[in-house]
Amino acid sequence: MAVGRLRRLLARKAADIILLDPDAADVALEMGLVDRRWLENPGRAPIASAAPHQVLERFLERVVESRPSRLSALGLGAAQLLSSRLIPPTGRSQALTVLFTDLEGFTPYTASHGDEAARALLRDHQRVAGPVVRREGGRIVKHIGDGLLCTFPLPQGGLRAAVALLETAPEPLRLRAGVHMGEAIVEADDVIGHVVNVAARVAEVARGGQAMATMEVVREAGPTSGVVVGKPRARRLKGISERVQLVRIRAEPASIAAIRQAG
Repeated sequence: MAVGRLRRLLARKAADIILLDPDAADVALEMGLVDRRWLENPGRAPIASAAPHQVLERFLERVVESRPSRLSALGLGAAQLLSSRLIPPTGRSQALTVLFTDLEGFTPYTASHGDEAARALLRDHQRVAGPVVRREGGRIVKHIGDGLLCTFPLPQGGLRAAVALLETAPEPLRLRAGVHMGEAIVEADDVIGHVVNVAARVAEVARGGQAMATMEVVREAGPTSGVVVGKPRARRLKGISERVQLVRIRAEPASIAAIRQAG
């Protein structure tokens, strides 16, 4: 009993030290060195769940996003690690939270500003979005046009990332996001399954500047720090036979200020 209390006390002190420096806390979360659950409840949750290869993957992603020219300096081996995402293709079914995003107005922007300007805008957006996803324990599986397909092991991470990503939309565009959860077939560079289709359709329902989630995600997540949940409404989604209960999710006002400061 005494040893357990001492460990919780030391964990609380360590978490407090990390939280004293928000930038350091963000980096620790992004790299997977600590989990948000541990920071919020030290001593009663695992310090980290990311495996060493996942920490390395996140570090390499961060390096390349901040300095794309460094990719060649890292060498062919590192480039291969990045391209394979260090995840062997298993094809096994896995429970995941899936997040889809896209940028409303991207097609008209491309038509009026040209392809090169549009590509630069996407690069800037993806460079900002990557840390947001990693801080919540997720990964960007792939870029789909102007959108992102992301997965998270926990629903809380998917919800927090969805509302945080709204603030990463490059002017004059607005981001919309959809979140769902369920079983998916996980490959090295793709995620396949009904859950992915539903998440994509949920994103289509959202308007620019909005994030929507299914009630399955909200129920499983429970109260989630930084996220405000609206009232559920039943909707019919294109290509989905059953009606789906959807809610709009928003960032708490304090969280919005923190997101903008971090950006």
